[in-house]
Amino acid sequence: MTIFANMNFSSKILEDAVVAMSALPSIGKKTALRLVLHLAGSQTDKTKKLIKALEALDTNLKMCQSCHNYSDHDICNICEDPSRNKRLICVVGSAKDVMAIENTQQFSGVYHVLGGVISPLEGIGPEDLYISSLVSRVKEMEVEELIMAVSPSIEGDTTIYYISKVLDGINLKISTIARGVAFGGELEYADELTLGRSIHSRVDYNKEVTI
Repeated sequence: MTIFANMNFSSKILEDAVVAMSALPSIGKKTALRLVLHLAGSQTDKTKKLIKALEALDTNLKMCQSCHNYSDHDICNICEDPSRNKRLICVVGSAKDVMAIENTQQFSGVYHVLGGVISPLEGIGPEDLYISSLVSRVKEMEVEELIMAVSPSIEGDTTIYYISKVLDGINLKISTIARGVAFGGELEYADELTLGRSIHSRVDYNKEVTI
């Protein structure tokens, strides 16, 4: 029995489209049905544009070879921007965090997307993240400061601590965003003013943590 057993579909094509749409986050079966019916009844080229965009997402979207952010090219626009301070790297968990910080217009450096945080309960270890490439960037680019903008949580703090120990001995400032972002919160949900102030008022991690 499918989750749509209580829905009577006149078309298998329609049912398959609803099933596919409902697999997306935050979209329930009723919302999926409403969206699919809207597209099916549309007299414009909305459906064709959507299909074209999804095909490009599947076949053409790349990952920046430097920072691991999503990109149209091998190197993203942020990493290629000559006005960006390449010796200042903001370390984040996901591409969503890059977008959130960029919206604040308070950061002029570059980014490094880890692809998550260390979480033993979920089976995610340091080897599953882009930590080794971060270490390589720090050494090759003579980075002066890392801003650890990982979402504040136990897993986030564990990730920051691990990276700080891996980089121990390198002449490098490691800072964390100010706690204007609530512990356990996600960066993408923080308002732009709070997030911008957190970046601007970052604190020295080595001075903040006593080992």
